[in-house]
This record gives sequence, structure tokens and C-alpha cells, in this order.
Amino acid sequence: MPEQERLATLTRILRDLLGDDTIELTMRTTRQDVPDWDSFCYVNFIVAVEAEFRIKFRIADIESFSTVGTIVKAIDTEQTR
Repeated sequence: MPEQERLATLTRILRDLLGDDTIELTMRTTRQDVPDWDSFCYVNFIVAVEAEFRIKFRIADIESFSTVGTIVKAIDTEQTR
């Protein structure tokens, strides 16, 4: 799946979780850039991403995600394992 498709999927997931269709994620987006993307929502987001892509992130990876781009790259890594 191309990077832009993964990014679009992450955008859809976060929009659904926050009930906000105006969210536009980029590879550089951080949690601080998105209103209401708190730690509870982040956990729900990660769980939804894992389910969507049928992967399982390591705890250390989840804690190190600094941007949406790092999540996209981690999806690639997990799908190739």
C-alpha cells in the first residue's frame, strides 16, 4: 500500500475517533497539532491502527512515535516482518 493510502487510512481512523471530519494528517503531524488528540485517544488510535493493518506494534515503538510519519513507517516495518 502506498504511503499516501496509509496516511489517508490513519486520517480516517482519527477522524472517526474524534468525530472531526476536518482533520488532515500529514507525515509531519504531531499529536499536539490536533485538538483533543489526548493520551486516551492516542491509545484508541494505536489499537485501531493495529486492527486495520493487522499488525502489532512494540510498546517501545508506540512510545517513540513522534509524528504520523513515524507511524506510517512503522506500519511498513511491521507488515514486512
